Amino acid sequence: QVQLVESGGGLVQAGGSLGLSCAASGRTFSSYAKGWFRQAPGKERDFVAAISWSGGTTYYADSVKGRFTISRDNANDTVYLQMNSLKPEDTAVYYCAAGEVVTTLGYEYDYWGQGTQVTVSS
Repeated sequence: QVQLVESGGGLVQAGGSLGLSCAASGRTFSSYAKGWFRQAPGKERDFVAAISWSGGTTYYADSVKGRFTISRDNANDTVYLQMNSLKPEDTAVYYCAAGEVVTTLGYEYDYWGQGTQVTVSS
């Protein structure tokens, strides 16, 4: 079964940090672009960050620029999202995704993980 498996979510106080990981299972995604998206209760899924297969191109949502960093380790087929200076409005389920092109558009990604909850308390 082809899967992307997120981990690292949890509860953190505002101003704190969390690191998310997304590992591949069932096939390799090392040549795919990767993205992180999030969905808060009652809201649509929003783009957070994306990285090209080589790591040479990255995109960030304005709301996380300067606070979040996306990176990848192709040898271990894992993508990371380091989140610093977290705010209560960052609370959401975070999803990783893999696709053929690096983009901010969710519909361009072909594979999705099951999500991991991030909760930031004020």
